[in-house]
Amino acid sequence: MQTKAPKVSVLTPIYNTNPVHLREMIESILNQTFTDFEFLILNDSPDNRDIEKIVLDYAKKDARIKYAKNDKNMGITPSRNKLLKMSRGEYLAIFDHDDISVPDRLSRQVAYLDAHPYIGVVSGWLQYFGNDNRLHKTPEYDINIKIMLSDDCWVAHTAAMIRKSVLIDNNIEYEEFYTPAEDYRLWARLMDVTHFYNLQTVLVKYRWTGDNTTVVQSTKMELARLGIAACICDKHQFLYNTFVKQMLKSKEQTVGTIFRLRLFGRIPLLKIKNNKIYLFEFIPLLTIKWK
Repeated sequence: MQTKAPKVSVLTPIYNTNPVHLREMIESILNQTFTDFEFLILNDSPDNRDIEKIVLDYAKKDARIKYAKNDKNMGITPSRNKLLKMSRGEYLAIFDHDDISVPDRLSRQVAYLDAHPYIGVVSGWLQYFGNDNRLHKTPEYDINIKIMLSDDCWVAHTAAMIRKSVLIDNNIEYEEFYTPAEDYRLWARLMDVTHFYNLQTVLVKYRWTGDNTTVVQSTKMELARLGIAACICDKHQFLYNTFVKQMLKSKEQTVGTIFRLRLFGRIPLLKIKNNKIYLFEFIPLLTIKWK
């Protein structure tokens, strides 16, 4: 007999995960103050018996853990889509394999989505740890989030919770073509059909080791980012125009790059970053001084 569906499905693909990091990740979910969840862990390194044993040992003690493994390595995007199909929860909590969720992460997000039915995605801030200790803050309200999304990914994926019905009703899932920026592409599609909100507090401790995907696949990530941002600008040019105006008006460096100019909305031409002007986004032209 099928048991009652949980409120939340926590979705975590693992791949040759460091055993110490894997245990810390799992325990951070099992120790959540909110308890009505299923924890779906999908092993995309099926030959790795060590991490399989770790997960199965936890599963013996806590029935909320549902373990599965791919017959062969599929890659991150197909694995994420497989987890979507496996999930039974009303809300989907995305969580990467070596991060740590703060104890009240799920309770805060569930409370917000319950109280705001028009919101389809709620995320929050990241506290980096490991080889970096920066605090990654993200804009709070839907319009500000979407303005920032016109330039880059400003919704923390590993800290996000998604209303599953929004994905189903709009036939949206992750797209492998945009890997390793499949999360940014997902937000780009969802911004047309729902609203976002970022809780202004740390939800996840984000492990930064120097060999994260954003570093190892930096060139591929940047190409994907440019393509996704171009698609957004094609559909929502006013968002990018507003982004540029806000950055130039505030003259703040909090987002690193404060201005980009692209030909036809796609081809990188000029970039202003840290008081320097770059041609084609990487050739330094001159240094400027704000008055």
